[in-house]
Amino acid sequence: MHGGDPLNRAIGVFDSGVGGLTVLREIIKALPSEDCFYLGDTARIPYGTKSKETVTGFAIKNTEFLVSLGIKFLVVACNTAAAAGLDRIAERFDVPTIGVVLPGAERAARVTKNGRLGVIGTRATILSGAYEREIVRIDPVIKVFQQPCPLFVPLAEEGWTEDEIAHLTAERYLSRFADHSIDTLVLGCTHYPLLKGVIQQAVGYDVTLVDSAAPIAWDVKKRLDEMGLKRDGSGGVKRFFVTDDPDSFKRVGEPFLGCRIDDVKHVDIVM
Repeated sequence: MHGGDPLNRAIGVFDSGVGGLTVLREIIKALPSEDCFYLGDTARIPYGTKSKETVTGFAIKNTEFLVSLGIKFLVVACNTAAAAGLDRIAERFDVPTIGVVLPGAERAARVTKNGRLGVIGTRATILSGAYEREIVRIDPVIKVFQQPCPLFVPLAEEGWTEDEIAHLTAERYLSRFADHSIDTLVLGCTHYPLLKGVIQQAVGYDVTLVDSAAPIAWDVKKRLDEMGLKRDGSGGVKRFFVTDDPDSFKRVGEPFLGCRIDDVKHVDIVM
């Protein structure tokens, strides 16, 4: 799997489960010729309720696994893991790495017109303050208002994205943003794009939703191009690895990826 020529190595992507498939979907669109290896750490999901130290440990082990396959670029497609452990990964591994937080923060800071942004994510992502830190670093004048939305993850995985339960949950979580006059909302979890419809309705159609998936895919493309590691053409191979049940991953994950998932292998990642 390693491959002698770095050009022919794969892009490695990991997430706690299936949410990162929304990121992989955009990477495949932007870079159709690239091989991609996706790791879903489904045995240890959810990350969003765990401590920073625990999530960082998981992120390091996931990276070790993908690096052992001989990847040329790493995408941390989990907001919780990127917020908790991206710095540690960058220090420890000699592979170009990007997380989902910075591209989303940069896009949001560009999009806002009134300088009032909302951020939603798991409890761990919100508590980390990662998005607020990056947004304010880009533009200190911007005001950031945050809200954890933990129930959005199981709703997305159950496929309950447009029913009454999803609408009521979105109203309950997001109604507070009306008091802050936000014009932009960052979807700070890779599950949330599946709930865009109910989220948009809850915050109003004058609020722009920002999803990190497309910006991160274009950042990966740009950086591979700059390093001379971007392959041209089409038909890249996609391989999937999970730490729990492959059949469950395929069933839940296909709506996130937007196509069939065929090649899924169970792997043990020992902590």
